[in-house]
Order: sequence, then C-alpha cells, then structure tokens
Amino acid sequence: MNRKLYNKFLDKSFTILGLVATLIGLVVLSALLIDVFTDGMGRLSWQFLMSYPSRRPEEAGILSAWVGTVWVMILTGLIAFPIGVMAGIYLEEYEKKTWFSNIIEINIANLAGVPSIIYGLLGLGLFVRVLALERSVLSGAATLAILVLPIIILSTREALRAVPFSIREASYALGATRWQTIRSQVLPAAMPGVLTGAILAMSRAIGETAPLITIGALTYVAFLPTSPISSEFPYISFQGIFDAFTVLPIQIFNWVSRPQKGFFTDAAAGIIVLLMITFIMNGIAVWLRYRYQKKIRW
Repeated sequence: MNRKLYNKFLDKSFTILGLVATLIGLVVLSALLIDVFTDGMGRLSWQFLMSYPSRRPEEAGILSAWVGTVWVMILTGLIAFPIGVMAGIYLEEYEKKTWFSNIIEINIANLAGVPSIIYGLLGLGLFVRVLALERSVLSGAATLAILVLPIIILSTREALRAVPFSIREASYALGATRWQTIRSQVLPAAMPGVLTGAILAMSRAIGETAPLITIGALTYVAFLPTSPISSEFPYISFQGIFDAFTVLPIQIFNWVSRPQKGFFTDAAAGIIVLLMITFIMNGIAVWLRYRYQKKIRW
C-alpha cells in the first residue's frame, strides 16, 4: 500500500514539475514577444518594408533583407527537401544493414548536432572558393541546405518507419514493384511526418546567422537580387541566384550592434517581420501536411 502511494506521489510530482517547466518556458517566451512587439510595432510601416537600410535609424528599412531572406529560403527548400527525402528513402527502404550503412547513420545523426558555424566554414571553402560561386544567394542557400539536411533525412526515415508494414505487403501482393509501392503507398502515408521535419528544418535555417556571415553575406545591401522574371525570351532569369545578398537575421544583428537607440527599435520591427515570414512558411507546410493527413485512411 505504501509502495502504491509512493508511486502515485512520484507520478503527481513529475506531472507538477513538467507543468512548471512548461509554464516557465511559456512565460519567458511571452515576455520576449511582448517586449519585441511593444518596441517594434510602432515602427512597422509600408515605408519600413519598402526602404533600403540607412545610417539614419528613422529612415532605415528592410527591403533588401526580407527579399534576400525569401530568396535564400526558397532556394534552401528546393535544394534540401528533395535531396533529404530521397536520401531518407534510400537509407530506410533500400540500404542493406551493413557496417558501412551503420557508419552513415551515425554520421548523419552526429551532423544534426554540429555547430552551424562549421557549416559556414564548409560553405566558404566549397561553394565560395572551390566552386567559385562567390558570396551569392546560391552559396548561402547551399550552405543552409547542408545545415538542415540531417534534420530532413532523420525525420523522413522516422516517418517511413512509422508506416505499417502491412501497407507494403498489400501493395506487393497486388504485383507492385518496390518503387511503385514507395511512390504510391508509403511516401504519401509518411508525408505528414516528412513535412513536419521540413518545418523544423526551415525554421532553423531562417534564423541562422553564423553560416551566412562566415561565407561573406553583406551587412549593408542597397539593391535587390535580379528578378527571376525577364522581359526577354525565355522570360526567366537565373542571374538573381548569383547576386550578393543579405538576410533579416544579419540585418537585425547589425542594428543591435549600433549605439543609437533608434536602431534597437528597427531591430525589434525586423524581428516581427522575420516571425511573420516564419509563420507564413510554417503555415503553408502545416496546410500541406493537413491535406495529406485527410487523404490517409489506415
């Protein structure tokens, strides 16, 4: 009886401790958000969104920063998502369990915890110098893609592993090949989990500063990357991915390092815009995940 009461006491104590820990995190997060919104909401305006950075805080804007962020995030997703998903499919569905595959799995798991500045040094050496992509949007996106690849690969494997094996057996029984089974049955069923990993990966990438500073992203940019829409045939231009760029985290970091108080207000407004872009990107991914979940009937 005493043992039973003791176990109940431990369960209740753990529940209380977990609730307190959760509340502490929520309170700290709420305090930070309230402080940021209090300082930055008054600075948000169309002029702030459509103006270039300036040495005067009241005239400074984030046009080049938020456009650069959108460019980099779109390219990062286009590079990292298909490569990460295909790598996850191969490792989970095709790769045989050997000592070499075990080494690959261990390295992928370890890469997810490597400090981001290491990826910046890799991007500087590989993309900027060896491949001669210079300090371009493509270099930044490729560096961030390498940074988030382990997250996408691991989440893809976990999502595929969660699909009941009976689905595969039923597909094989109907005469489908392995690839047809993966493409038409397993991957659609695993897509909600895959997209969850993509959300986490892109949320990490959008806030990274160290890798982009390492490869030489600019802190002051008074121009935009070349538009992908051209007035001449074939009406599409890829010049923008080779242009110099900046992103919101770098612009915010630059402002908070300034002594003028007005730049702190600009930084708070920039944080709000960065949060809005993050929420929009995550909202699209959540919507796609919800659509896939509605189609699944196990």
